Amino acid sequence: MTTTDIPPRTGQDAPTVPVLDADSARTIARGLAATYTDGAAHRDLHRELPATEIESLSASGLLALGVPTAFGGPGASAATVAEVLRILATADPNIAQIPHSHFVYLNLVRLAAPRDLQEEIFSAVLQGARLGNAQSELGGPTALSVTTRLSPDAAGGYRLTGRKGYATGALFATWIPVLAGLADTDEQVVAFVPRDAPGVTVIDDWDGIGQRTTASGQVHLEDVAVPAHRVISRARAVSGPYGYGAYAQLLHGAIDAGIAEGALAEAAAFVRTTARPHHEAAVARAVDDPLTIQRVGELEVRLRAATAQLRVAAEAVDAVQATPDEDLATEATLAVAALKILATEAALAAAEGGLEISGTRAAGRTYDYDRHWRNARTHTLHDPVRWKYQHLGRHRLTGERPPRTGTL
Repeated sequence: MTTTDIPPRTGQDAPTVPVLDADSARTIARGLAATYTDGAAHRDLHRELPATEIESLSASGLLALGVPTAFGGPGASAATVAEVLRILATADPNIAQIPHSHFVYLNLVRLAAPRDLQEEIFSAVLQGARLGNAQSELGGPTALSVTTRLSPDAAGGYRLTGRKGYATGALFATWIPVLAGLADTDEQVVAFVPRDAPGVTVIDDWDGIGQRTTASGQVHLEDVAVPAHRVISRARAVSGPYGYGAYAQLLHGAIDAGIAEGALAEAAAFVRTTARPHHEAAVARAVDDPLTIQRVGELEVRLRAATAQLRVAAEAVDAVQATPDEDLATEATLAVAALKILATEAALAAAEGGLEISGTRAAGRTYDYDRHWRNARTHTLHDPVRWKYQHLGRHRLTGERPPRTGTL
């Protein structure tokens, strides 16, 4: 599927999506996951983008979970959003990752946007609109460098120029939030740009080994007009004790936990139905091999630790969102750091261990079990876990608070 095969979503004249409570959201997510599982391997093998699946996700009401109750939405907790993404990721983590930035930028709108932009974005999402992402630069000395520039124009608005990469969700979006620097001050801001605005080009050139159907390609911006009310100061969300970065990383951790669950579930089913026992086990079925049972138990422990920490971290993020506070913000960041470590280890171990217990047959290309490892390895590269150990260790030893950024 190419860029031109997916028309921009306008969010206009669409039926209002359902406003879901937490129980309904989890139930609907499980139902959608059941339909997404069957085609996951095929989509990965042939790199078929999940356009139909993303449309069903929009229509379900799940993408409206981040709209506050004051604007007619469900105002779902971080715990609910994280669990929904975890459930979806058990079936296809590509589908789960595509709306990650959608929820993160809805949170930015909640925290930092002027009232008229809040009304515009939240209303559109309740009609089925989606937010993408154009955050990472294609160059720069660090991952947080911003060379895309927003310059004032004569009409009182701005003109936006730059090139972005890793723009997951942009291809399927109605609105693309773009991280940029103000030309005169270098202040980091986020400009909300319609995907079909003149000067916006979305390029599907993502060639990663995993998460192959997230369409995490490029966004090119050439002198794009942006009204002043659609520009938000990022510092309003990042500088205060709001758990903004912790929320973003919580959702990444939820996807990793879902990858672990999906990989282990698929491997267990393969062992039950297809794998042959090792001759030294002296059993008729692979499922009765004591060393296989032992290995599955080890992987189960890792998975349970990750999912348990997901709940702990989600509660910590919900706490700081309800009551912004330095101590609560620190605890949310540290709880999410522990989640990222455990979920990364669980996802990689389940994907690798699943191949181990399934045997040579599972290495067949048509089975495509290796997508679990490729997905886990690719997705867990977000915000490397080696720094999570640093933050946890420093806080334990000296009480040093972890840094506060948009991704932490």
